[in-house]
Amino acid sequence: MRVYHRPKAGRPLRIMWMLEEVDESYELKVLDREECKSEQHLARHPLGRVPVLEDDDGLMLFESAAMCMQIGDRHPESGMMPPLGSHERGLVYQWATFAPAEIEPPLFEAWTQADKDPDRAASARRRFDLAADAVVEALDGKDHLVGETFTVADIMVGTALIFTTRAGFADELPQALKDYTGRLAKRAAFQRALQRAFG
Repeated sequence: MRVYHRPKAGRPLRIMWMLEEVDESYELKVLDREECKSEQHLARHPLGRVPVLEDDDGLMLFESAAMCMQIGDRHPESGMMPPLGSHERGLVYQWATFAPAEIEPPLFEAWTQADKDPDRAASARRRFDLAADAVVEALDGKDHLVGETFTVADIMVGTALIFTTRAGFADELPQALKDYTGRLAKRAAFQRALQRAFG
């Protein structure tokens, strides 16, 4: 497996974390901004973005949720993807798509607009807080989002919430989310992925 990454990009961390959790070896290919615009990379990702996952047959996938779920499906013994057709499986789909759809857009808008347009940033922050509250409610004192097991849902939502550190408001998260992200960040696989992604 090969993961295409760019310096300082956050989302490829998810893929590396997932691969570390299932103990699958992978090569990390770091691209610069110009390489991301190349014809070769545009053939991997039509928008020239990262991450991209190349499997051992040379087939490509983009979109981090799809990659994490695919890796989980390739490693059913890991328990990272619950059985097909189960309610738990549906919940993993739900949270894996909730993270990039509902948590990340307002988070990044609040971060990038903080100095340029404070009113817009404040509005985005309110939307982020509503999404974060939904995660608090789903956890309801549990260690994981789906049942009692660490799954792709935790990787997707956990990394989205961990991005608040770079955005500068991790200290403002509800205590339940600080505890949740703190537990996730202590996982050995996360630490290995973090080291490979950012050195």
